[in-house]
Amino acid sequence: MTRRLDPGAGWYGEFLRRDPEGMRACLDGVALPPWDVLESLLLDLPGAPGSTAREAAYAAGLRAAAFAVWDVRPEGARELRSQLAAAAGQRAAAEEAVRTLTARLDATADPERAQTLSRELAWTHDDAARAASRQADLQARLSALPLPAVPRQRTPFPTPRPASPPAAPTTPQPAPHEPPPTADPTGATLAGAVPPGAVPARVAPAAAAPAGAVPPGVGPVGAASAGGARGAFVDGLLMLREQGRSGEAHALLCEAARWPAGELPGLAEELGHAGLAADWATLLWEAASLPPDRLAAAAGALGEAGRQDDAARLLRQGVARPAVEVAATALALGAAGHDRETRALLEAYVRLRTADETAALARHDPHWLTPRLLRAARALSANRHRDLAHALRAAGLPAA
Repeated sequence: MTRRLDPGAGWYGEFLRRDPEGMRACLDGVALPPWDVLESLLLDLPGAPGSTAREAAYAAGLRAAAFAVWDVRPEGARELRSQLAAAAGQRAAAEEAVRTLTARLDATADPERAQTLSRELAWTHDDAARAASRQADLQARLSALPLPAVPRQRTPFPTPRPASPPAAPTTPQPAPHEPPPTADPTGATLAGAVPPGAVPARVAPAAAAPAGAVPPGVGPVGAASAGGARGAFVDGLLMLREQGRSGEAHALLCEAARWPAGELPGLAEELGHAGLAADWATLLWEAASLPPDRLAAAAGALGEAGRQDDAARLLRQGVARPAVEVAATALALGAAGHDRETRALLEAYVRLRTADETAALARHDPHWLTPRLLRAARALSANRHRDLAHALRAAGLPAA
């Protein structure tokens, strides 16, 4: 595969630049590459549309066959346990960093500082998701080893990520040294590398839970049994947390973020009562990548349920998205009569983005957006209002 890639560009070039020894270890068969490394290289492969999915399935099969042999070596179980402990430590550290950065982002009023924190937060979320993905993959491989009396089970492998970048955040790539790449327990520091121009992508959860591992009824259902579904979801999440199956827990949170908007307030209550406030914060982060209409619906539902702080946090996390998506979210909120959430979104945008970026946002519907953005700027400070009015005039838009 690497013979078909440019060693000076894309993911392959970035991996070689950041960790040539780790990449060489994988190429020489001294170490098995993590799935997200293979996945990233696959995204760079030239070929016809649809070929990536076929090649990803083929690569996943080869990798499964490779670690079916690799893991049964005399030192295999010990190595897996060591790597699993390292992945768990990386996930815990990344999740703690996410909480710290989120609090700092919420507290800052400086646009440049907010952009820096948003970029760092995106990378840190990516680190946490990658560590959770690896933890689930390693746990599945380790669990398959104590089964000598039965035919060896084929260990599940991670599902490929989509080729498109995540909807949020879409901030510029940080400098190569910020933050440092996630260390791979095998010695390769390949997990956090991102090619020039890319953004941290949410990592698809690694191994899916085996059949029956998660209690049934954890998906969205009709209103009549919504409470039962939420309860089953929380019970399943608690079980996975207690068993250290964080990758599968993250997969459930990603799924729940896409439940109908009306389910979210009740889910927040259930998670809070269960002591899973950190998981609710993760769910909100994942919900920030919903399409604009669904993001607006989620924020509106939270606001109507009296969870204005959650709605505002969800919208703040969405302001790093492209201007066209932020505009669509604001328009959807306005059309649904969610004026408070519309103000929260636009005030966050004015506070966290430059005056020129805010003027560019107004272009998507000058008649509707311009007066609201000016009111949002005035609510923040006279200087912010003056700067935006100047940027609007320079862009040829009305500033009154």
